[in-house]
Amino acid sequence: MPPSTDSPATILAATRHWLTRAVIGLNLCPFAKAVHVKNQIHYAISEATDLEGVLMDLEAELQALAQADPAEVDTTLLILPHALADFIEYNDCLFFAERMLRQLRLEGELQIASFHPQYQFEGSEADDIENYTNRAPYPILHLLREASIERAVEAFPDAADIYERNQETLRRLGLAGWEKWMNEPADE
Repeated sequence: MPPSTDSPATILAATRHWLTRAVIGLNLCPFAKAVHVKNQIHYAISEATDLEGVLMDLEAELQALAQADPAEVDTTLLILPHALADFIEYNDCLFFAERMLRQLRLEGELQIASFHPQYQFEGSEADDIENYTNRAPYPILHLLREASIERAVEAFPDAADIYERNQETLRRLGLAGWEKWMNEPADE
């Protein structure tokens, strides 16, 4: 998969469509709708083309989120359209991302979730529908506040079941259903 040549407007539109159709529309993350409706998601499109550039952008976005007022910016989607198109390289980046979180002393305050167009859970086949729970149109590092996650988990008592429920939702949909669902316009 080569790096994207899409325009920033196209990248943002595709990411928002994925968020509203898949993440919110299929309720893959029951916490996403609230921050979306309140416009508390910061979309950062990285121009980085290599790991070093990605890590520089990640550091800036982690620090910005840590310093931002949660009522204004609760979470950040760092979109990487020009780097880490290979899932193995992206996965390797996650090691450095987690290390950076510790070095910045933000572990326990922020965390990083991962999404990629070729996302594949360990032990799964590349074409298993369950992988689509973490597939996005571009490589994305999702920066989240731990306090927000804790509040959301308190409000959603079955949070531990989300992973299993998501996989069951996608098994019911199947690949053809997923593609049909994602090709429909989003309800904004």
